[in-house]
Amino acid sequence: MQFTKVSGIKNVHKVTIFALSTCVWCKLTKQYLSENGVTYEFVDVDLLNEKDKSTVHQIITSKGGLLSYPTTIVDDKTVITGFRKDQLKEALGF
Repeated sequence: MQFTKVSGIKNVHKVTIFALSTCVWCKLTKQYLSENGVTYEFVDVDLLNEKDKSTVHQIITSKGGLLSYPTTIVDDKTVITGFRKDQLKEALGF
């Protein structure tokens, strides 16, 4: 599975976004992180093959997340479902 990395000046946290290529909320989450200089990686789940989609579903559910997009995982422990500025700010410390 190929992730796309977006570089920023804030790289203290490991931020992974599971998104859909056509999802407005997913685009807003990526835009919000980029505007705030956060380094993150993402994958558009709807463009993956079935095996990789299954892997993504397993990753999300194993961390207690719902199969809803965007799903943002911070430091492999904090799961944020949807475009939630408040939760992103708290998890990223700004």
